[in-house]
Amino acid sequence: MIVINTQYKKGVLELLILVMVEKKDMYGYELVEAVSKIVDVNEGTIYPILKRLTNEMYFETYTKESTEGPIRKYYHLTVAGKLAKDKQLEEWNKFSKGVNDYLKGCNQNE
Repeated sequence: MIVINTQYKKGVLELLILVMVEKKDMYGYELVEAVSKIVDVNEGTIYPILKRLTNEMYFETYTKESTEGPIRKYYHLTVAGKLAKDKQLEEWNKFSKGVNDYLKGCNQNE
C-alpha cells in the first residue's frame, strides 16, 4: 500500500472505484478493502464517493443476502459509469505520462 498526499489521493480514488466495479460488482466494505490495498483510505472516504457516483447514475445498486452477516448493497457499473471511467482513465494516462516525462527530464539534467 502506498501512503500519498491527500490531494493526490482525491483525484485517483474515483477512477480506482470505477475500474474495480467494472471488473465485478462489489459491496461497499469490499471496495474499502480493495482500495486500501493500493492507497491508504478508510470507510469515511469511500462511502461518500459511492453515494455521489450512484447519484450521478454511474452505478446501479442491488442488495444480496450474505452468509457472513447482514444484507449487502452491491454496486454495478452502468453504461454512463463505463463512459465516465473511460474518460477518466484517458485523462489519467495523459496526466501521469506528462508528469513522468517531465520528471524524467529533470533527473537527466542533474
